[in-house]
Amino acid sequence: MLIIFIRAIIIFVTLVVIMRLMGKRQIGEMQPFEFIITLLIAELACVPMTDVSIPLVYGVVSIIAVFILHQILTILEQSSQRFKSVIDGKPAVVINKRGVDIKELKKNNMDVSDLLESLRTTGNFSLDSVHYAIYESNGKLSVLKSEQKDASNQLPLLLVYEGKFDKNNYKLLKLSDKIFDNFLKQNNIKSLKSIDILTVASSGECYLQLKNMPYKKVHFDFSEDVKW
Repeated sequence: MLIIFIRAIIIFVTLVVIMRLMGKRQIGEMQPFEFIITLLIAELACVPMTDVSIPLVYGVVSIIAVFILHQILTILEQSSQRFKSVIDGKPAVVINKRGVDIKELKKNNMDVSDLLESLRTTGNFSLDSVHYAIYESNGKLSVLKSEQKDASNQLPLLLVYEGKFDKNNYKLLKLSDKIFDNFLKQNNIKSLKSIDILTVASSGECYLQLKNMPYKKVHFDFSEDVKW
């Protein structure tokens, strides 16, 4: 038992030193390869810590080897912008002045629901409350807010995404095919499939983005007893 305790202390001290040498970004804003290295170091540390049949030096040497690999990749990143893009990826502009960039979302294996969730964490509750939104290479969302004020007491619901209804929100709004058909006619929309994104606020204000078209704000008339 004492041997395991001592081995754990040695591994812990080694990890503290290595993580400090890797720098503050390793803890706060990890890039993809740094996240992989962190997981690998954790696995390498666990095995010799608990298995006394494995020489402790094996674990320490493995951790140091991974640290050296991290330093080599960091130097290559700093010396070549192209290499940095290959290793870390590039920032993705998912909202621009035309609206949501569906292609960029798909490249990052995301949809509008994921984007709306990320926007809410930045204090923005509607798509038209920002001019630009960028997913950085470390996965964080950076937002340039628009000049207009976003009504904080309204939570827009995603009603249509890529020509399909969000069934839960469709029921919540107590919609019918007739009501929605009238909305299409009022806004000269050929069909549901021509809509890329449609969100509806409790005031009836909508964010409408048709395929290959800039977004625009329209109004939707639904039942007065609908609340959310």
